[in-house]
Amino acid sequence: MTHPDGIQARFRCHYENFTLDVDLNLPGSGITAIFGHSGCGKTTLLRCIAGLQAAQGQLIVLGQPWQTGSHSRAVHQRPLAYVFQDTTLFPHLSARKNLLYGYRRIPAEQRRIHPEQVYDWLGLAPLLDRMPARLSGGERQRVAIGRALLTSPSLLLMDEPLSALDQQSKQDILPYLERLRDTLAMPVLYVSHSTGEVARLADHIVMMDRGQVVAQGPLQETLARTDHPFLLESDAGVILDGKVTEVDAQWQLCKVEFNDGALWLRHHKHLTTGMAVRIQVLARDISIALQEHQDQSVQNLLPATVDQIAGEVTPGTSLVRLRAGNTAFLSRVTSRSVHQLQLYPGLRVWLQIKSVALAD
Repeated sequence: MTHPDGIQARFRCHYENFTLDVDLNLPGSGITAIFGHSGCGKTTLLRCIAGLQAAQGQLIVLGQPWQTGSHSRAVHQRPLAYVFQDTTLFPHLSARKNLLYGYRRIPAEQRRIHPEQVYDWLGLAPLLDRMPARLSGGERQRVAIGRALLTSPSLLLMDEPLSALDQQSKQDILPYLERLRDTLAMPVLYVSHSTGEVARLADHIVMMDRGQVVAQGPLQETLARTDHPFLLESDAGVILDGKVTEVDAQWQLCKVEFNDGALWLRHHKHLTTGMAVRIQVLARDISIALQEHQDQSVQNLLPATVDQIAGEVTPGTSLVRLRAGNTAFLSRVTSRSVHQLQLYPGLRVWLQIKSVALAD
Protein backbone atom coordinates (compact mmCIF):
# COMPACT_ATOMS: atom_id res chain seq x y z
CA MET A 1 0.00 0.00 0.00
CA THR A 2 1.33 3.44 -0.94
CA HIS A 3 1.14 6.32 1.55
CA PRO A 4 1.93 9.48 -0.49
CA ASP A 5 1.79 11.72 2.58
CA GLY A 6 3.48 9.27 4.86
CA ILE A 7 7.05 8.11 5.28
CA GLN A 8 9.16 6.66 2.47
CA ALA A 9 12.38 5.14 3.77
CA ARG A 10 14.96 3.25 1.72
CA PHE A 11 18.24 2.45 3.42
CA ARG A 12 21.20 0.19 2.86
CA CYS A 13 24.21 0.01 5.15
CA HIS A 14 26.73 -2.76 5.75
CA TYR A 15 28.72 -3.75 8.82
CA GLU A 16 31.15 -6.58 9.38
CA ASN A 17 28.50 -9.22 10.04
CA PHE A 18 25.25 -7.39 9.29
CA THR A 19 23.54 -5.61 6.39
CA LEU A 20 20.45 -3.42 6.69
CA ASP A 21 18.50 -3.32 3.43
CA VAL A 22 14.95 -1.95 3.71
CA ASP A 23 12.38 -0.27 1.49
CA LEU A 24 9.40 1.05 3.45
CA ASN A 25 6.28 3.04 2.68
CA LEU A 26 4.56 3.88 5.96
CA PRO A 27 1.42 5.82 6.94
CA GLY A 28 1.73 9.42 8.08
CA SER A 29 -0.29 8.94 11.27
CA GLY A 30 -0.85 6.34 13.96
CA ILE A 31 1.67 3.96 15.49
CA THR A 32 3.80 1.79 13.23
CA ALA A 33 5.47 -1.04 15.14
CA ILE A 34 8.95 -2.08 14.01
CA PHE A 35 8.93 -5.67 15.21
CA GLY A 36 11.44 -8.51 15.31
CA HIS A 37 13.97 -10.46 17.32
CA SER A 38 16.94 -8.79 19.01
CA GLY A 39 19.66 -8.04 16.47
CA CYS A 40 17.34 -7.95 13.45
CA GLY A 41 18.04 -4.28 12.70
CA LYS A 42 15.14 -2.45 14.36
CA THR A 43 17.26 0.08 16.26
CA THR A 44 19.63 0.50 13.31
CA LEU A 45 16.64 1.45 11.15
CA LEU A 46 15.49 4.02 13.71
CA ARG A 47 19.00 5.48 13.93
CA CYS A 48 19.11 5.82 10.12
CA ILE A 49 15.80 7.69 10.17
CA ALA A 50 17.07 9.96 12.95
CA GLY A 51 20.31 10.68 11.06
CA LEU A 52 22.40 9.08 13.79
CA GLN A 53 23.59 6.30 11.48
CA ALA A 54 25.24 6.86 8.10
CA ALA A 55 23.44 4.95 5.35
CA GLN A 56 22.83 5.17 1.63
CA GLY A 57 19.26 5.76 0.69
CA GLN A 58 16.29 8.09 0.70
CA LEU A 59 14.00 9.41 3.41
CA ILE A 60 10.89 11.51 2.79
CA VAL A 61 8.72 12.38 5.80
CA LEU A 62 5.28 13.88 5.26
CA GLY A 63 6.34 15.18 1.86
CA GLN A 64 9.60 16.69 3.12
CA PRO A 65 12.92 15.23 1.86
CA TRP A 66 15.19 14.49 4.82
CA GLN A 67 17.65 12.46 2.78
CA THR A 68 17.98 12.20 -1.00
CA GLY A 69 21.07 10.96 -2.80
CA SER A 70 24.12 12.72 -1.43
CA HIS A 71 22.10 15.32 0.50
CA SER A 72 21.13 14.48 4.07
CA ARG A 73 19.78 16.75 6.78
CA ALA A 74 21.83 16.79 9.95
CA VAL A 75 20.28 15.34 13.09
CA HIS A 76 19.39 18.74 14.53
CA GLN A 77 17.66 19.71 11.26
CA ARG A 78 15.24 16.80 11.40
CA PRO A 79 12.03 17.73 13.29
CA LEU A 80 11.78 14.52 15.25
CA ALA A 81 11.90 13.35 18.85
CA TYR A 82 13.55 10.15 20.04
CA VAL A 83 12.53 8.25 23.18
CA PHE A 84 15.17 5.73 24.25
CA GLN A 85 15.01 2.69 26.54
CA ASP A 86 16.85 4.76 29.16
CA THR A 87 14.80 7.81 30.10
CA THR A 88 17.89 10.08 30.38
CA LEU A 89 16.05 12.66 32.48
CA PHE A 90 18.11 15.48 33.93
CA PRO A 91 18.52 14.34 37.56
CA HIS A 92 18.89 17.90 38.93
CA LEU A 93 15.63 19.14 37.35
CA SER A 94 12.07 18.49 38.53
CA ALA A 95 9.67 16.60 36.30
CA ARG A 96 8.14 19.94 35.25
CA LYS A 97 11.50 21.42 34.30
CA ASN A 98 12.46 18.26 32.43
CA LEU A 99 9.20 18.46 30.49
CA LEU A 100 9.67 22.11 29.60
CA TYR A 101 13.36 21.81 28.69
CA GLY A 102 12.76 21.25 24.96
CA TYR A 103 9.51 23.22 24.84
CA ARG A 104 11.25 26.46 25.79
CA ARG A 105 13.76 25.98 22.97
CA ILE A 106 11.07 25.73 20.28
CA PRO A 107 10.02 29.07 18.71
CA ALA A 108 6.52 29.99 19.85
CA GLU A 109 5.11 29.87 16.33
CA GLN A 110 6.30 26.25 15.94
CA ARG A 111 4.70 24.97 19.14
CA ARG A 112 1.86 22.66 18.14
CA ILE A 113 1.71 20.70 21.40
CA HIS A 114 1.43 22.48 24.74
CA PRO A 115 2.24 21.48 28.33
CA GLU A 116 -1.33 21.22 29.61
CA GLN A 117 -2.20 18.81 26.79
CA VAL A 118 0.74 16.56 27.59
CA TYR A 119 0.04 16.66 31.33
CA ASP A 120 -3.49 15.47 30.58
CA TRP A 121 -2.59 12.79 28.02
CA LEU A 122 0.08 11.21 30.22
CA GLY A 123 -1.42 11.84 33.67
CA LEU A 124 1.57 13.94 34.74
CA ALA A 125 -0.07 16.64 36.89
CA PRO A 126 0.61 14.85 40.23
CA LEU A 127 4.26 14.33 39.29
CA LEU A 128 5.33 17.80 38.18
CA ASP A 129 7.12 18.89 41.34
CA ARG A 130 8.93 15.60 41.97
CA MET A 131 12.59 15.04 41.21
CA PRO A 132 13.45 12.07 38.92
CA ALA A 133 14.86 10.10 41.87
CA ARG A 134 11.38 10.12 43.44
CA LEU A 135 9.66 8.77 40.31
CA SER A 136 9.03 5.12 39.51
CA GLY A 137 10.39 3.66 36.28
CA GLY A 138 7.04 4.00 34.56
CA GLU A 139 6.60 7.57 35.77
CA ARG A 140 10.08 8.52 34.53
CA GLN A 141 9.28 7.08 31.11
CA ARG A 142 6.01 9.02 30.95
CA VAL A 143 7.96 12.21 31.69
CA ALA A 144 10.50 11.31 29.00
CA ILE A 145 7.72 10.76 26.46
CA GLY A 146 6.09 14.04 27.47
CA ARG A 147 9.39 15.90 27.11
CA ALA A 148 9.75 14.49 23.59
CA LEU A 149 6.21 15.49 22.62
CA LEU A 150 6.72 19.06 23.84
CA THR A 151 9.30 19.65 21.13
CA SER A 152 6.32 19.43 18.71
CA PRO A 153 8.04 16.92 16.41
CA SER A 154 6.82 15.88 12.99
CA LEU A 155 7.85 12.32 13.79
CA LEU A 156 8.21 10.48 17.11
CA LEU A 157 10.66 7.58 17.37
CA MET A 158 10.37 5.20 20.34
CA ASP A 159 13.03 2.53 20.81
CA GLU A 160 11.66 -0.19 23.11
CA PRO A 161 10.50 2.40 25.67
CA LEU A 162 9.07 -0.22 28.03
CA SER A 163 11.86 -2.79 27.92
CA ALA A 164 13.52 -1.56 31.14
CA LEU A 165 10.25 -1.62 33.12
CA ASP A 166 8.86 -4.40 35.29
CA GLN A 167 5.60 -6.05 34.25
CA GLN A 168 3.40 -3.94 36.54
CA SER A 169 4.96 -0.69 35.31
CA LYS A 170 4.38 -1.79 31.72
CA GLN A 171 0.72 -2.43 32.44
CA ASP A 172 0.44 0.96 34.14
CA ILE A 173 1.91 2.91 31.22
CA LEU A 174 0.21 1.13 28.31
CA PRO A 175 -3.17 2.92 28.73
CA TYR A 176 -1.36 6.27 28.44
CA LEU A 177 0.32 5.14 25.22
CA GLU A 178 -3.05 4.00 23.90
CA ARG A 179 -4.40 7.47 24.62
CA LEU A 180 -1.53 9.00 22.66
CA ARG A 181 -2.25 6.69 19.74
CA ASP A 182 -5.87 7.81 19.69
CA THR A 183 -5.05 11.50 20.14
CA LEU A 184 -1.89 12.38 18.22
CA ALA A 185 -1.94 13.22 14.52
CA MET A 186 1.81 12.68 14.09
CA PRO A 187 3.31 9.36 12.99
CA VAL A 188 5.03 7.25 15.65
CA LEU A 189 7.59 4.53 14.90
CA TYR A 190 7.65 2.14 17.84
CA VAL A 191 10.41 -0.48 18.08
CA SER A 192 9.49 -3.60 20.02
CA HIS A 193 10.02 -7.34 20.22
CA SER A 194 6.94 -7.76 22.43
CA THR A 195 3.86 -9.06 20.64
CA GLY A 196 1.77 -7.89 23.60
CA GLU A 197 2.84 -4.26 23.16
CA VAL A 198 2.35 -4.45 19.41
CA ALA A 199 -1.12 -5.91 19.85
CA ARG A 200 -2.14 -3.15 22.26
CA LEU A 201 -0.66 -0.18 20.44
CA ALA A 202 0.08 -0.56 16.74
CA ASP A 203 -2.03 0.35 13.72
CA HIS A 204 0.60 -0.73 11.18
CA ILE A 205 3.46 -3.21 11.49
CA VAL A 206 6.85 -3.80 9.92
CA MET A 207 8.33 -7.24 10.64
CA MET A 208 12.10 -7.49 10.32
CA ASP A 209 14.52 -10.40 10.22
CA ARG A 210 18.29 -10.22 9.64
CA GLY A 211 18.23 -6.64 8.42
CA GLN A 212 15.38 -7.08 5.96
CA VAL A 213 11.63 -6.56 5.97
CA VAL A 214 9.76 -9.87 5.85
CA ALA A 215 6.25 -8.41 6.10
CA GLN A 216 4.58 -5.01 6.43
CA GLY A 217 1.07 -3.61 6.33
CA PRO A 218 -1.97 -2.84 8.49
CA LEU A 219 -1.74 -4.71 11.78
CA GLN A 220 -4.81 -6.92 11.52
CA GLU A 221 -4.17 -7.98 7.93
CA THR A 222 -0.48 -8.63 8.43
CA LEU A 223 -0.85 -10.68 11.60
CA ALA A 224 -3.44 -12.87 9.86
CA ARG A 225 -1.01 -13.93 7.12
CA THR A 226 0.23 -17.52 7.06
CA ASP A 227 3.38 -16.94 5.01
CA HIS A 228 5.85 -15.09 7.22
CA PRO A 229 8.28 -16.61 9.73
CA PHE A 230 6.90 -15.03 12.89
CA LEU A 231 3.83 -17.24 12.68
CA LEU A 232 6.06 -20.12 13.70
CA GLU A 233 6.06 -18.75 17.24
CA SER A 234 3.63 -19.56 20.04
CA ASP A 235 2.20 -16.03 20.15
CA ALA A 236 0.81 -15.98 16.61
CA GLY A 237 -2.69 -14.61 16.47
CA VAL A 238 -4.92 -11.75 15.36
CA ILE A 239 -6.16 -8.45 16.77
CA LEU A 240 -9.81 -7.43 16.94
CA ASP A 241 -11.14 -3.93 17.52
CA GLY A 242 -14.51 -3.95 19.24
CA LYS A 243 -16.79 -2.36 21.82
CA VAL A 244 -17.96 -3.55 25.23
CA THR A 245 -21.73 -4.00 24.96
CA GLU A 246 -22.56 -5.95 28.13
CA VAL A 247 -21.06 -6.62 31.56
CA ASP A 248 -22.08 -9.76 33.46
CA ALA A 249 -21.23 -8.84 37.05
CA GLN A 250 -22.34 -12.22 38.44
CA TRP A 251 -19.83 -14.21 36.39
CA GLN A 252 -17.22 -11.46 35.93
CA LEU A 253 -17.45 -11.51 32.15
CA CYS A 254 -18.00 -8.84 29.54
CA LYS A 255 -19.24 -9.07 25.98
CA VAL A 256 -17.26 -7.39 23.21
CA GLU A 257 -18.88 -6.98 19.81
CA PHE A 258 -16.78 -6.65 16.65
CA ASN A 259 -17.81 -6.30 13.00
CA ASP A 260 -18.66 -9.95 12.49
CA GLY A 261 -19.70 -11.24 15.88
CA ALA A 262 -19.12 -11.05 19.61
CA LEU A 263 -16.84 -12.62 22.21
CA TRP A 264 -17.08 -13.03 25.96
CA LEU A 265 -13.91 -12.32 27.95
CA ARG A 266 -12.96 -11.89 31.57
CA HIS A 267 -14.16 -8.60 33.00
CA HIS A 268 -11.58 -6.18 34.36
CA LYS A 269 -12.60 -3.18 36.42
CA HIS A 270 -11.46 -0.67 33.80
CA LEU A 271 -13.83 -2.14 31.18
CA THR A 272 -17.20 -0.40 31.00
CA THR A 273 -20.15 -0.61 28.64
CA GLY A 274 -19.58 1.44 25.50
CA MET A 275 -15.80 1.37 25.77
CA ALA A 276 -13.75 0.67 22.63
CA VAL A 277 -11.30 -2.18 23.21
CA ARG A 278 -8.72 -4.17 21.31
CA ILE A 279 -8.55 -7.95 21.84
CA GLN A 280 -5.66 -10.26 21.05
CA VAL A 281 -6.83 -13.73 20.03
CA LEU A 282 -3.97 -16.22 19.88
CA ALA A 283 -3.90 -19.11 17.43
CA ARG A 284 -3.09 -21.55 20.21
CA ASP A 285 -6.35 -20.64 22.00
CA ILE A 286 -8.70 -21.49 19.11
CA SER A 287 -9.94 -25.00 18.43
CA ILE A 288 -12.04 -26.10 15.46
CA ALA A 289 -15.20 -28.20 15.42
CA LEU A 290 -17.30 -29.41 12.51
CA GLN A 291 -20.52 -28.88 14.48
CA GLU A 292 -21.75 -26.48 17.15
CA HIS A 293 -21.28 -28.07 20.58
CA GLN A 294 -23.20 -26.45 23.45
CA ASP A 295 -22.36 -29.20 25.96
CA GLN A 296 -18.83 -28.01 26.74
CA SER A 297 -17.11 -25.30 28.79
CA VAL A 298 -15.96 -22.95 26.03
CA GLN A 299 -18.05 -19.76 26.09
CA ASN A 300 -17.29 -18.47 22.58
CA LEU A 301 -18.58 -20.36 19.54
CA LEU A 302 -18.36 -18.65 16.15
CA PRO A 303 -19.41 -20.00 12.75
CA ALA A 304 -16.56 -19.63 10.26
CA THR A 305 -15.14 -20.82 6.96
CA VAL A 306 -11.71 -22.35 6.42
CA ASP A 307 -9.76 -19.89 4.28
CA GLN A 308 -6.22 -21.27 4.09
CA ILE A 309 -4.15 -24.09 5.58
CA ALA A 310 -0.39 -23.89 6.09
CA GLY A 311 0.73 -27.45 6.78
CA GLU A 312 3.70 -28.47 8.90
CA VAL A 313 4.65 -24.94 10.01
CA THR A 314 6.48 -26.82 12.73
CA PRO A 315 6.78 -30.62 12.86
CA GLY A 316 3.32 -32.06 13.39
CA THR A 317 1.45 -28.73 13.52
CA SER A 318 -0.50 -26.72 10.99
CA LEU A 319 -1.79 -23.15 10.92
CA VAL A 320 -5.35 -22.67 9.71
CA ARG A 321 -6.72 -19.27 8.71
CA LEU A 322 -10.47 -18.96 9.04
CA ARG A 323 -12.95 -16.19 8.41
CA ALA A 324 -15.98 -15.35 10.49
CA GLY A 325 -17.66 -13.03 8.03
CA ASN A 326 -14.82 -10.77 6.92
CA THR A 327 -12.83 -11.16 10.14
CA ALA A 328 -9.78 -13.41 9.95
CA PHE A 329 -8.72 -15.78 12.74
CA LEU A 330 -5.78 -18.14 13.03
CA SER A 331 -5.89 -21.56 14.69
CA ARG A 332 -2.83 -23.67 15.49
CA VAL A 333 -3.76 -27.36 15.44
CA THR A 334 -1.97 -30.65 14.97
CA SER A 335 -1.58 -31.83 11.40
CA ARG A 336 -3.38 -35.00 12.46
CA SER A 337 -6.42 -32.89 13.41
CA VAL A 338 -6.41 -31.32 9.96
CA HIS A 339 -6.43 -34.83 8.49
CA GLN A 340 -9.04 -36.26 10.87
CA LEU A 341 -11.44 -33.34 10.39
CA GLN A 342 -10.70 -33.33 6.65
CA LEU A 343 -10.28 -29.56 6.66
CA TYR A 344 -10.10 -27.79 3.31
CA PRO A 345 -10.60 -24.18 2.09
CA GLY A 346 -14.29 -23.39 1.89
CA LEU A 347 -15.38 -25.84 4.61
CA ARG A 348 -17.88 -24.46 7.14
CA VAL A 349 -16.77 -25.02 10.74
CA TRP A 350 -17.15 -23.65 14.27
CA LEU A 351 -14.46 -21.79 16.16
CA GLN A 352 -14.19 -22.46 19.90
CA ILE A 353 -12.41 -19.76 21.91
CA LYS A 354 -11.94 -19.82 25.68
CA SER A 355 -12.98 -16.63 27.49
CA VAL A 356 -10.20 -17.08 30.03
CA ALA A 357 -7.64 -16.97 27.20
CA LEU A 358 -8.71 -13.58 25.85
CA ALA A 359 -7.05 -10.34 26.91
CA ASP A 360 -7.83 -6.74 26.07
